[in-house]
Amino acid sequence: MSKTTELKAQPRADTGKEAARKLRAGGRIPAVMYGKDMEARGLSLDLQETQYLFERISVENTILDLVIEGDDEPVRTLIREIQSYPHKPGLLHVDFLRIQKGVAVEVEIPISLEGVPIGVREAGGILETIINEIRVKCIPSKIPEVVSLDVTDLAVGDSLHVSDIDLGEDVDILVEADRTVCSVQIPKVVEVEEEVSEEELEEGLEDVEGEAEAEAASEDEASAGEEG
Repeated sequence: MSKTTELKAQPRADTGKEAARKLRAGGRIPAVMYGKDMEARGLSLDLQETQYLFERISVENTILDLVIEGDDEPVRTLIREIQSYPHKPGLLHVDFLRIQKGVAVEVEIPISLEGVPIGVREAGGILETIINEIRVKCIPSKIPEVVSLDVTDLAVGDSLHVSDIDLGEDVDILVEADRTVCSVQIPKVVEVEEEVSEEELEEGLEDVEGEAEAEAASEDEASAGEEG
């Protein structure tokens, strides 16, 4: 089952760009929580606390208990969207989906490839990862923390597919069964033109200059012959 952790939040009434700027200036960021049969609820989060937590969890499938100031009990959620600055580190906004006991949700589960393929160890191949996560549907209590695949026996040319993943009857995989997860291939050899040394370049220039001088002398002789 996926891990569960807590995150503190405060109710937020003010919306809009100006309100968001004031929040960020005070070291907090805006957030929103929504879900089935509930109105969207504005929240604010401590920026440093949130950033620290997000760097240490799998944000795609970790269940978060939001401890909202003034509420009697935490609200169980999943992170649905994170907005960040495009050109620098830092969070801008977070969306949370409230989840309910026994109600299925769709989540992304990271894939972990375990071991070193025989095709890498003994044949000089490389392990190519095609997809790093898969989307599944299940009730919150059955959300897998990670999908582990053993690649030890893969020889060159072998591959693993989504059909090789078994998460049990309680978890529906929402990715095509024939989709390739990883494969072992021989590295492609890329021919690189040999770098010309300065000495070789000078010799080449001398050859060109010599040919040009010989051609010019030949033309001079021909001209002299015509004049004679």
